[in-house]
Amino acid sequence: MVGTATEFNTLLELCQDRHRRIVLAVLATEQRSLTVNDLTKAIVKHNHHTPLTEISKEESKQIRLSLYHIHIPKLEDLSLVTYDQERQLVEPTSQFDQLQPQLSAIIDAVPDLDPPVAL
Repeated sequence: MVGTATEFNTLLELCQDRHRRIVLAVLATEQRSLTVNDLTKAIVKHNHHTPLTEISKEESKQIRLSLYHIHIPKLEDLSLVTYDQERQLVEPTSQFDQLQPQLSAIIDAVPDLDPPVAL
């Protein structure tokens, strides 16, 4: 995917959203399939530095909905992940593995994003 300026711009655009950067960083760090709940927890820990149980149900719901309707589909459209709706499992693809160095470099350059926290 990354071979032209347009493709690199697509990666930059992909990393513009804070939640999506967190998802990408956690997938890169964990290097395994994660549930939507795992990704929600990671976003809450990065944005609020608190456990999922300590935020409102509405806020948690909004994060899950944004993952389900915006972020995961965008990553799927670029063949970076596959999503199993039945199991709510997000799995990085071989395309993700190939782009991980470029994605990591972009994510590492973002000063307001702490290193991924353990799930």
